[in-house]
Amino acid sequence: MGTPLFIVSENRRARFDFQFLQEFDAGIVLFGYEVKAAKAGRFDIAGSFVQIRDSSAYLIGSRISLLQPKNSPATYTERRDRQLLLSETEIKLLAGSLHTKGLTVVPISVFIKRGLVKVHIALAKPKKNFDKKDAIRQRDLDRDMARAASF
Repeated sequence: MGTPLFIVSENRRARFDFQFLQEFDAGIVLFGYEVKAAKAGRFDIAGSFVQIRDSSAYLIGSRISLLQPKNSPATYTERRDRQLLLSETEIKLLAGSLHTKGLTVVPISVFIKRGLVKVHIALAKPKKNFDKKDAIRQRDLDRDMARAASF
């Protein structure tokens, strides 16, 4: 039996815009007040991406709105770059793929596992417009078949 997961935030648009090639779970470096806010569901990853700098991975463009703004530093920025905790081999794999294949790394979801805040990321290839149209067409067909089966 696996550990129950609590999904804090999800990037639904990424599933529509990208084809995932390989997925990873990464820890994230947060301050204590950010962890409290994340566990309360105030973590937003819409429009964010992962960048590799100085042999470290960073989550760029994510937003954590504070749970108790009066109890946090005045210099706090909601959209700061946050370091991701990945193994050295995973970082090398991602960096090599980003430079040679023209791929990107996108966050899929933020979840809590055993009290720790983690980010589910994926090495992804952008979908073409006709792929997106096929996905919409297939989703509509599945919905129609489900409606017909319920009658």
